[in-house]
Amino acid sequence: MAARAEKANEASPDLRYQPGRDARWLLLRPWIVIPRLIQILWALLGLVVSVVLRGGSKDPEVQRKLARTLLKTLTNLGPCFIKVGQALSTRPDLIRRDWLDELTRLQDDLPAFDHGIALATIQEELGAPVDQLFEEFPSQPVAAASLGQVYRARLHGQHWVAVKVQRPNLAFILRRDMVLIRSLGVLVAPLLPLNLGFGLGEIIDEFGRSLFEEIDYEREADNADRFSALFADNPAVTIPRVERLLTARRVLTTSWIHGTKLRDRQELRAQRLDPSALIRTGVISGLQQLLEFGYFHADPHPGNLFALSGRTGELGHVAYVDFGMMDSISDSDRLTLTGAVVHLINRDFEALAGDFQQLGFLAPNADLAPIIPALEEVLGGSLGDAVGSFNFKAITDRFSELMYDYPFRVPARFALIIRAVVSQEGLALRLDPEFKIIAVAYPYVAKRLLAGDTREMREKLMEVIFDREGQLRIERLESLLQVVGESGSGPGLELIPVAGAGIKLLLGKDGGDLRRRLLLTLIKDDRLSTADLRALGSMLGRTFAPGRMAGTMLQKLNPLAAA
Repeated sequence: MAARAEKANEASPDLRYQPGRDARWLLLRPWIVIPRLIQILWALLGLVVSVVLRGGSKDPEVQRKLARTLLKTLTNLGPCFIKVGQALSTRPDLIRRDWLDELTRLQDDLPAFDHGIALATIQEELGAPVDQLFEEFPSQPVAAASLGQVYRARLHGQHWVAVKVQRPNLAFILRRDMVLIRSLGVLVAPLLPLNLGFGLGEIIDEFGRSLFEEIDYEREADNADRFSALFADNPAVTIPRVERLLTARRVLTTSWIHGTKLRDRQELRAQRLDPSALIRTGVISGLQQLLEFGYFHADPHPGNLFALSGRTGELGHVAYVDFGMMDSISDSDRLTLTGAVVHLINRDFEALAGDFQQLGFLAPNADLAPIIPALEEVLGGSLGDAVGSFNFKAITDRFSELMYDYPFRVPARFALIIRAVVSQEGLALRLDPEFKIIAVAYPYVAKRLLAGDTREMREKLMEVIFDREGQLRIERLESLLQVVGESGSGPGLELIPVAGAGIKLLLGKDGGDLRRRLLLTLIKDDRLSTADLRALGSMLGRTFAPGRMAGTMLQKLNPLAAA
C-alpha cells in the first residue's frame, strides 16, 4: 500500500490541470503539437463541409450517414472531443433525433482498448494479477467510455462488481488536447456568436480542470463515498459501494448495479418502469444536490443513471454511477439560486436582477435600472400563465438575447452547474418531450421555504413573503401554497405535510423571528389591522377549505375511494 501511495504521489503533478504550464510544455515539443493540430483541423473541416453540403437533406439515410460521420469524427479525435459529444447527446431539443441516437453511443459504446493492456494496468495498480484478485474476470469489457472501460467481475465467494480500468496514456492525451482546444477556442472566440463576458478560455479551463479530476480514480472513490452519505436516508437513490482494497489511481471497483439505463422510454416501459416517476426522482435529487447539499454530479447523462425496480411514493428508484465529474457550490450561491427560482416565478424582476448581480452574472457596479424591464420583457414572456409552461431551455434561449445589449457575463464557476442542469433536463426531455423542469423545481423550493427546516430557508421565506417595509405579501404566500397544492398526484395532497411543518415552525423555537414579523405586520398604530387579518384568513380559507381537505384526506387514506 505504501508503494502504491508513493507511486500516486509521483504521478500526481500530471493529474493537475495547469494551462500555462501545459502550454509551455507543448510548445517546446513541435513534433507533438504540429501533427495533432493538423489532424484536428482536417477532421473538423471535413465535418463542417459534410454538414454544409448535406445537412439540409430530408433523406433519412443521408442524415444517418451524417450522424455516423459526426460520431466517427468525435471518436477518432479522442476523449476531450468525445466529452463534447456526450454533452450534445443529452439535448434532444438541440440535436436532431436521428443524430441523437448515434451520439448516445459516445456514453458507453466506444471502441474498447486492448484487453491485455487492461490486465497489465490492473496488476500494476493493485499489485496482483486478476486471477488472484477475482474469482471470475471476463475476457472483454461490458462497456467502453471516453476515459476507461468497465468489466463485470465476481469477487471470491462474494458479489458481482464493476471494475473500471483507465485508458492508457490518458494524462498525456488530455494535456496535449486541452492546450490545443484552449488555443483554438481563444483564437476563434471573437468570431463566434457568443457574449460570455468572461473569456471562453476560462470556461474551457473549467472543463479541463474537471477532466483531469476524472482520471484520478482514488478521488472518484472519495466522491462516491461522499455522494453516498448525502443520500443515505433516501430509498429512491442508490449509489454503488466502493471496494477500497481493489481501487487505485487507474482502477476503480464498485458494487455492480442491476438496472436499466435511462435512455429510451419504450425500453423502460418494457421493463414495467414508470419514466415519469424516474424523471421526478432524477430532477428532485439534482435539485437537492444544487440547492440543499451544495455538492453535485456534473455529468448526469443517460449512461450514468440507471432505473431500478421499486418505487417510493411518486418517486421511481434511480442509481447514479461515475463520480469523476463532481463539483461544489458555495453556500452563498446555493441560497441565492434558491431565491432566484422564487423571484423568477413570482415575476419579481428587481430581486432577480439582484440575484444575477450577486451570482456574478452582472458586475457589482452595473446599473440595474435598464436591466430590470429587459429581464421582464425577455423572461416574463417565457413564463406564460403557468409554472408548467416554463423550462430551462426557455431561459437559455431567451436569456441569450440579453447577452449582447446588456453587461451580462457567465462566471466560469457556473460552467459545470449549467452543464449539470442542461444534462438533467436533456435526459428528462429524452424520456418525456413534454417535461418541464421548473414544474418540479418550483414546488420543491416552495415546500422547503414553507417548511423552514433550516435557518437559511427561514430567512429566505421571510424575504419572499415580507416586503422591504415589513408588510406581509399575502399574494406571495398564497402563490407558494398554490404551487405546493397543485403538485403531486392529487390536488392538495402535498399541502397537509407542508401545513403541519409550517405550524410546527410558527409555534416552535425556530419560528421566533417569523412570529415577530407577523405580529408587526398585523399590528399598525398600536391596533390590530383587521383588513390584513381578514385577507390572511380569507387566503387560508381558500387554500385549506374543509371540503378540499376532506377530499384530500380521503384520497390519502384510500386513493380508490376518491377516484
